[in-house]
Amino acid sequence: MTDADADRAGSPRPGGSVPPAGPRPGAGTLLSDPSAPHPTGPRPAPRTATTPTAEPSPLRPHPTAPPHPHVGEGPCDVPGASVASVASGGPGPSGQPPSRPAQPAHRDTNVLRWLTAYFASIVGDSVYFLALGWAAAQFAGPAQVGLVLAVGAVPRALLMLLGGVVADRFDPRKVVIGSDALRAAVILALAALLWLSTPKIWLLVLVALLFGVVDALFMPAVGALPPRLTAPDEVVRLVGMRQLAIRIGKAVGPPLAGFALAHHGEAAFAMAGVLFAFSLVLLAGVRIAPLPPDPGAGEPGTPWQDLADGLRYIRRHRLVGPLVLATALSEIGFMAPLQVGVFLLAGERGFGASSIGWILGAFAVGAGLGAVGLSLMGRIRRAGTAQLCTLVVASAAIGAIGLLPTVAGAAAVAGFAGLVGGVCGGLSIALIQHNTAASYQGRVAGVLALSHVGLAPLVFPLFGLAAGAVGVTPMFLIGAGISASAAVVGLLSPDVRRAELTMRPAPQPGPRTPAPAPRPDTDPGPRRTR
Repeated sequence: MTDADADRAGSPRPGGSVPPAGPRPGAGTLLSDPSAPHPTGPRPAPRTATTPTAEPSPLRPHPTAPPHPHVGEGPCDVPGASVASVASGGPGPSGQPPSRPAQPAHRDTNVLRWLTAYFASIVGDSVYFLALGWAAAQFAGPAQVGLVLAVGAVPRALLMLLGGVVADRFDPRKVVIGSDALRAAVILALAALLWLSTPKIWLLVLVALLFGVVDALFMPAVGALPPRLTAPDEVVRLVGMRQLAIRIGKAVGPPLAGFALAHHGEAAFAMAGVLFAFSLVLLAGVRIAPLPPDPGAGEPGTPWQDLADGLRYIRRHRLVGPLVLATALSEIGFMAPLQVGVFLLAGERGFGASSIGWILGAFAVGAGLGAVGLSLMGRIRRAGTAQLCTLVVASAAIGAIGLLPTVAGAAAVAGFAGLVGGVCGGLSIALIQHNTAASYQGRVAGVLALSHVGLAPLVFPLFGLAAGAVGVTPMFLIGAGISASAAVVGLLSPDVRRAELTMRPAPQPGPRTPAPAPRPDTDPGPRRTR
């Protein structure tokens, strides 16, 4: 039903109110006598059900014209905005009012339930990986330990993109619950087998392989959930809270695993399984916003077609594409100096082994404080510009670590780099999720996860070889340059520079009132007097 049909039938327009009964001003001239001439010119063509009464707004597609599934929108024309509107208290996909008003993320019990479940899962991950390495070291040699750990990493990296396809095809909440259930079952079964019999190396390899496959499903699905859990204006806060949960979980997990391993080795696996089961119970009560109806969606293709469609969507999107590329470059520029360069720097300058802990610990503390800052601020004006500025500052700080001659100076700069980098990374993820269509969230999250767990670690051997050839300090500067190039990618995109994290209401077209017909006894123009 068009606006014209709604006016004649007396029914409400989509998202509007019921017009008053009776003829509209000036309507008699247009509708009472179709043969009467139009007061300002030729009579227009009669309006039918296929003729809109107003041009569609550039910020709100017309209901009869489905949005193009591949062409990206700017920061004010957000794909999937109907889902965000439901969460933020605006009109829903069908123009109906939302079921509940928006709440701040840190006060929403649904969000806090999901965050607690995610925190338990992060702690369980840390306990599991340490327990797996300990078990492999107890019953095999050093080569077998590396084999067990590598077997879990390979399927995680290879299947990450397909995991994003699964998250988009099926409900990401269901994928997260299913993967958590599989992880709990596998780890608890391993703990029982280790308790009852002597473990074999093949058993550890099998468990690592299964866990890596399930992780490839879990990570993209859990990354697709935040935009469907809270309002668009609260995405930054939720991203900061999630980063804080990751930092605390990775800090809490190793001591818990060490305590369990000191008393009984199998207890660490049992602890990880219980944490996954606890996360599963909480996730069962989490609710997410439904996907908006997509009238342009056709029949689902094969998984490979869906994957190609997701990559094409990222490449063509004017805001998501540059941000995804910039995120991958910044991951390489940050992780290689921190994960490899700090160890080489300590050996070259004779800082000692303790310096590694001070530098990396300072970076972790700074990143945690950055996550706290995002959680407290919640909303940042001119988020795109702020993300680019923090990226440049954090890149310069990474390069400065390799120039400072003392451990205290390097640790202080590393803490500052973590603080600014934490804010930068949170804004980047929030902007990507805020501007990604709901039906592509899983595939985009899969590409982001792949850049973190698959792409960046491949650069580590190259970084070490280059550091041996040209020195450690130049490699810190090269890493800073790679990270800064990500800022150049963003600067070249006007959509990234203008990006915001707030929903702007689409302008509503006002009623069109025809000009009143001139009175018969009145000349249409002024009289000229001499």
